[in-house]
Amino acid sequence: MPSNRGIVVFSGGSAANSLVEVFDAVRTSKDCPLSYIIPISDNGGSSSELIRVFGGPGIGDVRSRLVRLIPSHPPSTERSAIAALFNHRLSSTCANQAAAEWHTIVSGTNSLWQAIPSAKKELIRAFFNLLNLEILKRSRPPTSTFDFTSASVGNLFLTGARLFSGSFESAIYLLGSICGIPDDIHVIPAINSNFSHHISAGLENGEIIVGQNSISHPSISTALEPPENSPTSARSRYSIGFPSNVEDANLPGSLPSLRKQNIAFSKDEDEPLPARIARIWYINPYGQEILPPANARVIEAIRDSQAIIYSIGSLYTSIIPSIVLRGVGEAIGTAPARHKILILNGSLDREVGPDPYTAVDFVDAIVRAAEDSSPPLGKPESKSEIYKRYVTHLIYLVGEGTPFVDRGRLREFGIDALKLYGRKVGKHMRYDEQALAGAIETILGRKGDAVILSKSRRNTMDA
Repeated sequence: MPSNRGIVVFSGGSAANSLVEVFDAVRTSKDCPLSYIIPISDNGGSSSELIRVFGGPGIGDVRSRLVRLIPSHPPSTERSAIAALFNHRLSSTCANQAAAEWHTIVSGTNSLWQAIPSAKKELIRAFFNLLNLEILKRSRPPTSTFDFTSASVGNLFLTGARLFSGSFESAIYLLGSICGIPDDIHVIPAINSNFSHHISAGLENGEIIVGQNSISHPSISTALEPPENSPTSARSRYSIGFPSNVEDANLPGSLPSLRKQNIAFSKDEDEPLPARIARIWYINPYGQEILPPANARVIEAIRDSQAIIYSIGSLYTSIIPSIVLRGVGEAIGTAPARHKILILNGSLDREVGPDPYTAVDFVDAIVRAAEDSSPPLGKPESKSEIYKRYVTHLIYLVGEGTPFVDRGRLREFGIDALKLYGRKVGKHMRYDEQALAGAIETILGRKGDAVILSKSRRNTMDA
């Protein structure tokens, strides 16, 4: 196997951002490319407003990773200012105040521009101005206007760049170049598309939840239109909240729940699901199941990998939406990578309930998703052969609120488990970055001394 084969990381946005330094240390040690596979199915928060008005993919997680990858060493005032600009969110309390702040950014008078060189400032402003023009062209007051509340400035830039170039990946390349991301680090959208792609979740009790935001956060259990013989009151609850005279970028007849303005949610809400999630799938605008192909660059990265890592994050809305795409399961199962590592979450969220998931449940969900997206890969000799196609190692934390790990059961599936001791932050356990990098290096085999496991932290790793 060539020594320069890359490392592929499946992840979502904010949770896995805390591990960027870990993966970068491993990349440096192995002297190889690093590819992040990011889903584009997010339809909550300010992303919902961009999707409503302009269509296109959910770009929040992609933007979040690109900005997080801005090099922090050596310290740079310019890079810090660019990160602050693209991470900035407009007012969350007043739509008029948010719109006024947006206009100070477009006009170049906002204090966020102060440490950004003039040439780069004018380049960025060009795409803000283009987007602002498109917003004005689509404005239909009083029924339909763009709501800037809580809008991410980075998301607005990516949208402007996508509209200008006609290419989502070109917009990503432009933002990555402005942010100064190294050439051997790639942020790859799971689907390369200028259209929206939404997911649904089927629960074990037969209910269906439509839209990523509704899966992650408390909501109406299903957004599918009920049968014609349903009571009028039952039908009306699926269509209320969206006036029929509002123009947007969705096809006529699209599900109302996927056309809402600025879908608000609270990350602190943890109302459990009524039943476990049985399966995740993609839908067209009318709610019908589809099986879209993965971005060709995703398949290429997997097939040229020495290791595949499933990062921390929401299992069913950050990791599995990339795995269920056509071709991904087969690519993982037949990849040259000898190591396929699941980094287990340090806490349990709404998606892995109401009966708390164990480590085996996490592995099983990934394996089922990969198998569902693939043609049969032959008849394996045992169940462990199927599991080892997709997961060979598991890294987990010990502490209050962490998923239960049955190492003996995992061993039956041919999966090696490494235990780490992290730290508690609020209600959640967090990985020690140096210890986690050391654990990954232990699994992959060291090439150099770039990552050194701390000797001062007692019981940091138990292999």
